[in-house]
Amino acid sequence: MSLKPSEAESHNPISHQPAPHNSRARGAGTLIKDTTSDGNSHSVLDSSAKSTTNKDKQHSTSLVTVLIAVGANIIIAIAKTVAAFMTGSASMIAESAHSWADAGNGTLLIVAEKKAIKPADESHPLGYGKEAYVWSMIAAFGVFMAGSIVSIYTGITEWNAAESETNYTIGFIVLAIAFVLEGFSLGQAYLQSKKHGEAINVSAIGYVVDTSNPTLRGVFFEDLAAVIGLVVAAAAMGMHAYTGQPFWDALGSIIVGILLGAVAIFLISRNRDFLVGYKVSERIHGYALSELLNHPDIDSVSYLHLEWVGPKKIFMVAAVDIAGNQKEKEIAQKFEIIESQFRANPLFQEAILTLSVPNAKTLSLPNSYNQDA
Repeated sequence: MSLKPSEAESHNPISHQPAPHNSRARGAGTLIKDTTSDGNSHSVLDSSAKSTTNKDKQHSTSLVTVLIAVGANIIIAIAKTVAAFMTGSASMIAESAHSWADAGNGTLLIVAEKKAIKPADESHPLGYGKEAYVWSMIAAFGVFMAGSIVSIYTGITEWNAAESETNYTIGFIVLAIAFVLEGFSLGQAYLQSKKHGEAINVSAIGYVVDTSNPTLRGVFFEDLAAVIGLVVAAAAMGMHAYTGQPFWDALGSIIVGILLGAVAIFLISRNRDFLVGYKVSERIHGYALSELLNHPDIDSVSYLHLEWVGPKKIFMVAAVDIAGNQKEKEIAQKFEIIESQFRANPLFQEAILTLSVPNAKTLSLPNSYNQDA
């Protein structure tokens, strides 16, 4: 199939070559035994397990990226904290809280990455992918909200503070260095998101908002909030130094706190969407439907349910009509073969097929669906 899924990754089209039939437990990609007609037992690597190696490499790269980001945030947070004590600036205190929140958020995103890649087992047949949304939500609620509260509280308490002679030079130097580092990180995240978005004709922001990957979304908006917060803090400190009015500094702290709170609420909302069962995009729906309709053993599709069960992992249930008049045993074998072919695609965590009811209304691809997209 030429259509690219909306997660903008390179997914292999679903092969229509017959797969070895087996009684493998659904949802678990493991090494199995396939007993052939000659009575010999052969080791067969489940197709979903074959994709695990490449997936693990992708997660390893993502983990290294997050680790580097956490290390950088800790260094920036220490520098901002020292500058906050030296200058007494409310905006600098808010920025130090912001950076410590970023570091804590990154740490929890590392936990999310590690938890989400655990393979499916008997107790979790659809895998542990939703762990990523749980830990990302904890990061947004606990860390970002804590940073928001500290920043707003600092701004309120410093609003009517007495004017004191302060040298903000060290503060501006720290903010400038932090802006370069955070700006570079944001630029990298933007370019990556833009590349994925261009593959499906959406903007970088649109891709980040809709992606099933909470780590990418968290890091992107963390960097975006960091850059905006640095500009706000620098402007507030500058106005304080220029006018001699301390409320400017306090105002900057409050604005940074509101910014952190807004990002936290947005991330909590998106993670909640995926935890309660978020449907896939129309493009992904069309991709799956086209794969089913183009399968040589399938005549029609009357029902198709697709939802995210983890980052870039879909659970599919479909009601189909099998070509020809076949016995129940033959239909069951066909279903298992087709399901295995879908499981071989890294985009699908699990695929389950059932027979359509007689005279059921069939699904068709919309006229707007572009096979060459």
